[in-house]
Amino acid sequence: MVAAFVQGLSGFGFAMTSMAIWAWTLEPALAVVLGVFGSLVGQLIAAATVRRGFDARRLAPYLAGAALGLPAGLWLLPRLDVPTFQALLGTMLVVVCPLLFFAAHLPRVRRGGGVGALLSGSLGGAMGALGGFSGVAPALWCTLQDLPKDAQRSIVQNFNLAVLLAAFAGYLAAGHVKSAMLPHLGLAGAATLVPVLVGTSVYRRLSEAAFRRVVLGLLTLAGVALLATALPQLVAR
Repeated sequence: MVAAFVQGLSGFGFAMTSMAIWAWTLEPALAVVLGVFGSLVGQLIAAATVRRGFDARRLAPYLAGAALGLPAGLWLLPRLDVPTFQALLGTMLVVVCPLLFFAAHLPRVRRGGGVGALLSGSLGGAMGALGGFSGVAPALWCTLQDLPKDAQRSIVQNFNLAVLLAAFAGYLAAGHVKSAMLPHLGLAGAATLVPVLVGTSVYRRLSEAAFRRVVLGLLTLAGVALLATALPQLVAR
């Protein structure tokens, strides 16, 4: 429910929020599937209720990148040392995003928007396949470009929706979704419905500056969540 509220508020963040708790209580295979499924349910609801700022030309390079990164992520999922990858990425976010949060003036990236969108989309696609963290890289890139909040929300929200649909379809095709997981999926989906609507309601009241602070705060939380996901597995080795 907390993760669904975060997703409704920002357009991303379900997996990173839920994983901070699930990593300590659930089997990794179940937590990954739940993260992608819960993100997908919340994204479908949020996309139906917040539609402002849509720009297909801005979104296109992110989706092109995802088309490259998502298959790579699905292929890497059973092969990659995921905890080590998550620990490294989480450490980077925990260090960089608080510095941006407290900086008087954020660095603004004025060039290479298309290339940056393609690269962040590729990373987002791969991370979506590796546990539903698809929105982290595109959200950081949009923030560094200083996009208006509605434009940023639309890019991240629609990017997430496309990646998560493809990722969950890939999980089904690869047999990662087991019949024993169905009660957990039903519970996670039901718990998502109302909180995501509350989050979208709060989003509409945020100023541009407040939204940037929310995004950077959530990206910091993403780093914490990635570390929380990885550390139990690394400690157990």
